Amino acid sequence: MQGRINSKMSVDEILGILRGSGGYYLCNNERDVSQSDFKNRLMPMTTMRVAPHREEAGFFSIEVSGGASIHVDLLRKQVNPFERLRITRRAMPNTLLQIVCRGASLFGYRHYPESVIRVTVQQFAKYADIWRVYDFLNHVPNMIPIFEEVQQAGRILMPSVCFSTGKEHTDAYYVEKIKEILEVTGPDVIISIKNHSGLGTPKRIGQLVEAISAACPDVILHYHGCNTDGNDIGRMIAAVQAGVKICDVADHGYGAVYGQAPALTLIQSLEDYGKKAVGMNIPALVRCSDILRRERRIYEPFENQFRGHDPTVASYKLTGGAAGSTFEQADTGGFLDRMPEIFEEMARVQVELGNWWSVTPGSQILWTTAVNNVLFGRYERPSLDLKNLILGRYGPLPFYDPQEWICKKVLAYQRSDGKKWHEILAEDGGQVKPRDPDLERERENLEAKLGRPASDEDLVLYLQHPFDAAAFLQFEAQYGRTWLLPPEVWFRSGGFKSGERITFEDEHGKPHYIEVMSTRREGGTVLTSLVVDHTFHTVSVTVKGSSVLPTSN
Repeated sequence: MQGRINSKMSVDEILGILRGSGGYYLCNNERDVSQSDFKNRLMPMTTMRVAPHREEAGFFSIEVSGGASIHVDLLRKQVNPFERLRITRRAMPNTLLQIVCRGASLFGYRHYPESVIRVTVQQFAKYADIWRVYDFLNHVPNMIPIFEEVQQAGRILMPSVCFSTGKEHTDAYYVEKIKEILEVTGPDVIISIKNHSGLGTPKRIGQLVEAISAACPDVILHYHGCNTDGNDIGRMIAAVQAGVKICDVADHGYGAVYGQAPALTLIQSLEDYGKKAVGMNIPALVRCSDILRRERRIYEPFENQFRGHDPTVASYKLTGGAAGSTFEQADTGGFLDRMPEIFEEMARVQVELGNWWSVTPGSQILWTTAVNNVLFGRYERPSLDLKNLILGRYGPLPFYDPQEWICKKVLAYQRSDGKKWHEILAEDGGQVKPRDPDLERERENLEAKLGRPASDEDLVLYLQHPFDAAAFLQFEAQYGRTWLLPPEVWFRSGGFKSGERITFEDEHGKPHYIEVMSTRREGGTVLTSLVVDHTFHTVSVTVKGSSVLPTSN
């Protein structure tokens, strides 16, 4: 398609096309839709089934990795995160692959040492063309090591400014923050407006884009929003009219509520304003959703317990990416019925703690604080993360500090030395950089667990998620590339019966089969005999209360 950008182009060529284009481009944010609406359960074979049509559809990029997806892929034994990137690259060789990174928290929930940050980015930058990078306090120093490594690798850097609402969140604040970023990165980047919870009206977003474009006329702008309140189409229309060049969207057959708004709706709406989605092939876009509608039924068990658009997000400001995990936690903890009360408390906590941005790890701090306040009393059981926030461990709060009574309750919690909160703050306050580990010693530790040499990719996964990475790699050594199983098999409930035959194709279209020969129980162990592509296997699994082969997840 005319004007289409592809992965064979250089960074300078891509940025030049974006600057000179009179239209706009679309990023399919598969990763965020999976996280926001389906608890990061999207399996690679679903991506493979739709990949040829997505490649033909002409997206500027596909965000396929990053955020919580890397941890969940390991935790749920779904796929090696590096393998997910390699699979997608083979299936969509011409489409730019995008990844999102939580600043110094990388793909985890805490700040990592600088050496870990740099080696991790170096490994993932071998596959990810575009790096969308943010910090939950918009603290630029937390992002500098990632900025440097991405640019050193010759990849497209997309620094983000997290957006929210309230009297502190002025155009002037965001313009100065972008200028601060550009002083570090130089002009050859794409600046992303990260509207993490789908906040503000279309008018507000349009005004912000106009202010940024007036102050930094050469900057290329990207808009990332969530559709929690059902109004992100309006915000994107305003953003594109004001000068945004790229918007994050979903497939209308797969997107739901908390992730991105549908691509086709945006394209159809902007046509009336004389704005064209560059390079997009509409019939291919429709074919994507025709496939994903069928796939979506497989993932229905992982959809959020609360469904439907929620305009009240404007007050509690929970990011779409955290919605699934919070509902799941509330359901498991037996307090799902108290979610409206917790959301009201989240709105209060947002204001009391400084009105910054509800994205990881900040969203976890706000959520945990609100839950504990509702269940146990206001600030009676503060988390260690909340204490570290007030101490400034994550960086300085951007607008104002919590009131003294909150600082006193949080900092004095479970202390027996009698120190006053202001003494604690004076002695222990401020950002402390984590110590760099001995990477070779960590590699040796991992190799001892695996019983084999550890690759650089193995190491960076282990450095971020030690237990879950080691467990996944051990699982993979025992069971092989289980991601080849189609999701309707992977997520099947109820087990498999003796004599059942399962047939499927791998990512190359090669047919495979698994035949369940027999299943029997011996005490707390289930022994299952299988024929896998003409090869006989017996699998021993320790289970409780099951007489059939358990599912693989």
